Amino acid sequence: MGEDKTLNMITINLIGSGNVAQHLISVLQQTEGVVLQSVLVRNLKSISHLLTDEKIITIPEQLQPADVTIISVTDSAISEVSNTIPFENQLVVHTSGSMGLDVLNDKNRKGVFYPLQTFSKLKSIDFKEVPLCLETENESDYQLLETFGKSLSDKVFKINSEQRQSLHVAAVFSCNFVNHLYQIGNEICDENKVPFEILFPLIQETADKIKTLSPKEAQTGPAIRHDQKTIDKHLAFLNDETRKTIYQLLTQSIQNNNG
Repeated sequence: MGEDKTLNMITINLIGSGNVAQHLISVLQQTEGVVLQSVLVRNLKSISHLLTDEKIITIPEQLQPADVTIISVTDSAISEVSNTIPFENQLVVHTSGSMGLDVLNDKNRKGVFYPLQTFSKLKSIDFKEVPLCLETENESDYQLLETFGKSLSDKVFKINSEQRQSLHVAAVFSCNFVNHLYQIGNEICDENKVPFEILFPLIQETADKIKTLSPKEAQTGPAIRHDQKTIDKHLAFLNDETRKTIYQLLTQSIQNNNG
């Protein structure tokens, strides 16, 4: 008889159907050494395009123990979901950047599996490049979670809850707020019938520069030059008070942080 190849596999349960969960479903099915055992969702149709129906369950009581059970839901729902898990003394982790271990039910061993990336359902991502921030209550669970993490990504980090909170705040500034500034820039271009794509090389070069320079070293523009004439001209151009306020706050911040 041939050797059962599933014996040495890491078995995974996944709970959730949002952006992170859907990307995890895709990558888990393509990763050697890992078996996606089941996915718990409220609505079967939400992920039926990603995997076969026999792996999708809609009732928590149908969950069977696995090496790692991943809760990938909104922060406010993590505690409630962890309370519904029917088994005990198994490793249960969440994917939140801002929640600690204490949000998980004490009946299971706790951990965090936080992929620090911006996920959109319609945009594929190379998971090998996604930083995974891991935390567990005990070392043996960390070794398991690290082995699992390294099967998905080349960038695995041991990060405690306080460090992860700081990373999450930094990520909001570096990603979410920056993307909103892209939106404002896009709107200004649209309002003035200028193609937003003209800015793409500038945006790309700005992102590329901080791989070799610190953000402080890479800073350019009228604010750091204290070019008040240009700043005043820009403020006069902006007729939206919110945009004007954002421009003034960021200008002040740049000048305060760069002498």
